[in-house]
Amino acid sequence: MIWTIFLLAQAVLLYLILTNRSRSKSDPPLDKGVIPWLGHALEFGKDASKFLNRMKQKHGDIFTVRVAGRYVTVLLDPHSYDTVINDSDSLDFTRYAQVLMERIFNLRLPHHQPAKAKAMTKRHFIGMDLSALNSTMSRHLQASLKAEMPQNQKDWKEEGLFNLSYSLLFKAGYLTLFGGEQNNNSADPSSIYEEYKKFDGLLTKMARGTLKPEEKRTVQSVRQKLWELLAPAGLTEDSGSSPWLHAYRRLLQEEGADEESQKKAVLMQLWATQGNVGPAAFWLLGYLLTNPEALTAVKRELSGISQMETSETSLLDRAVNTPVFDSVLEETLRLTAAPFITREVVQEKTLHMADGQEYMLRKGDRVCLFPFNSPQMDPEIHHEPQKYKYDRFLNEDGSVKRDFYKGGRRLKYYTMPWGAGTNGCVGKEFAINTIRKFVYIVLTNYDLELCDPNAQMPEVNASRYGFGMLQPEGDLLVRYKPRNTH
Repeated sequence: MIWTIFLLAQAVLLYLILTNRSRSKSDPPLDKGVIPWLGHALEFGKDASKFLNRMKQKHGDIFTVRVAGRYVTVLLDPHSYDTVINDSDSLDFTRYAQVLMERIFNLRLPHHQPAKAKAMTKRHFIGMDLSALNSTMSRHLQASLKAEMPQNQKDWKEEGLFNLSYSLLFKAGYLTLFGGEQNNNSADPSSIYEEYKKFDGLLTKMARGTLKPEEKRTVQSVRQKLWELLAPAGLTEDSGSSPWLHAYRRLLQEEGADEESQKKAVLMQLWATQGNVGPAAFWLLGYLLTNPEALTAVKRELSGISQMETSETSLLDRAVNTPVFDSVLEETLRLTAAPFITREVVQEKTLHMADGQEYMLRKGDRVCLFPFNSPQMDPEIHHEPQKYKYDRFLNEDGSVKRDFYKGGRRLKYYTMPWGAGTNGCVGKEFAINTIRKFVYIVLTNYDLELCDPNAQMPEVNASRYGFGMLQPEGDLLVRYKPRNTH
């Protein structure tokens, strides 16, 4: 026993020696933290935004940190982002995505071609296909809202705004893309949502590999239920699913994915398509309800649209000019969209910064951009960045404002909620239209107000930094009822 312990200790010591490193002149500033191997993992996972701000104050716009045995170079200068975003030779997106795919969805797709899947998806989210999706989504949104109403429609109904927004948009999105009505009568959207929420609540722990034993059991159980509930989705053209999902299933089959893998991949797509829209709508409505001037401006714009609509057509089922709403959405996403943009360094690369500095990126490291901290919350770019300003993205004449500066130079990226480059969100237009339609339906057809007129927006759940839209700690209690239009 003593000899075994001695050998293990020697092996650990040797590992630490081999994985330890010092900074060379060409490397970015290196901060390994005080804990061997673990480095800054705990602080990074607890509140990435706060941690990276501290590192930026200490080291500047680029630095390398040790996180659970890996070395991650963080770049926070938006003028220099293109040198990472546009390099697909030295910097690979798919490797880290595959790590997360396995940790979160227990999914391996060894013959998957992400570029092919993305091109296929893009075709289904433009033109006539997009118009059809928008119309279907609109129908399901209105039906879902009506189903939430109390029998006596003069009564107010009280609910948390986050749960209301997330559940309604999830159910409507599920029916639109996955066709729950025809797939399986027992798999109603509400039961899918309840299982999904358990899954989503543990998502960051799955990604970081920090699940406790009882949480692992919950994840295994919930994933199994969701796999079975989603199994029929997209299998046949008459399954009720969208043409996009059927095309995706067909692509998986062509790549040799078995039935088990396909079910897991469908769950991944459920999260990818439904995980951000509901939280985004919550933040947008929450900011409007707690900022009366913004709410008045949006209502004025939407009422102008409603007067032009007819019973046969909805203007918001297609492109329409809504500059005030667009600014409100942009400002909401600036404050609450916080994804990491991560790349694996597959071959040594010299990174050329916009200020003329050059740094060597080592093979095997990761590179991470965090647009939430910069540009979105950078006070040099956005004055009083912590403050909600609904007209931040409007010029004085009401036109769209696109000119923002850092270091005296105009920025290409002043917000990045949808990613950028080849890995930008292909469903962006569908998502924007869905949020706009939801807000339009709620504000024109229902009375919606805070239960407490003095309520403030809840704090964010800091553990969600890096995983798309932030979610709140707690909720914002609202009440609503159908508007009397007579």
